[in-house]
Amino acid sequence: MRVLVVTAVAAEADSVTTGLTPHPDTPGPEPRTLLTGSSRTESGSGYRVVRRDLPGIAFDVLAGGVGPAAAAAATATALTLADYGLVVSAGIGGGFAPAAPPGSLVVADAIVAADLGAETPDGFVDVRALGFGHSVHLPPAELAARAAEATGALLAPVLTVSTVTGTAARAAELTARHPLAGAEAMEGFGVAEAAAAHGLPVLEIRAVSNAVGPRDRDAWRIGEALAALTEGFRALGPVLALAQQGDPHEHR
Repeated sequence: MRVLVVTAVAAEADSVTTGLTPHPDTPGPEPRTLLTGSSRTESGSGYRVVRRDLPGIAFDVLAGGVGPAAAAAATATALTLADYGLVVSAGIGGGFAPAAPPGSLVVADAIVAADLGAETPDGFVDVRALGFGHSVHLPPAELAARAAEATGALLAPVLTVSTVTGTAARAAELTARHPLAGAEAMEGFGVAEAAAAHGLPVLEIRAVSNAVGPRDRDAWRIGEALAALTEGFRALGPVLALAQQGDPHEHR
């Protein structure tokens, strides 16, 4: 069984692959470029894929670019090149206080396109209400719950936004529309759209680097979030291996 893990940038991919290394002191395979495209990662041109093998399961970790469009394009391309049973969107993101403080993890029970729609005099209307498609992807409930339990994560909706929240007013607006939201990030819905187009189940896991709200770079804890992402995948790898031992598509 092979799992595709999609991150935005190389630092996130590195944290994931470190967590998936069976023994941290054991050197893993060198990163190699599997895909090419207009997206650029911190490590150089093109998309970067690192492969990790665990007992009973293999992982391809892709740094595919920032934002839902880049994530969807990179994921869709990768899914045409290999046979996968599960897609995981992973990386760091903002957490909704107080439920998801910096350094914590959030596993999505819903992947929500939070700013895809239209502004109206009566407020925001999502793309589903407009009649133009859907705005939510639901990960397999049992698998998401197992993933959250194994990693110590909050199980809650993760919002996908094209513009990161930077004001208290915007944070309040999102909280009013999505009162159960645990985190926001920029790629999950794009990854989920590509996975759905290929008939594959999807998970999303986010490590919280900052609170959703006024933009304060001095308060960001990116290093702590990346370390949490590593530890999360150290716990998540065996859970996914166990879940995928049966029918590779049973968790759709």
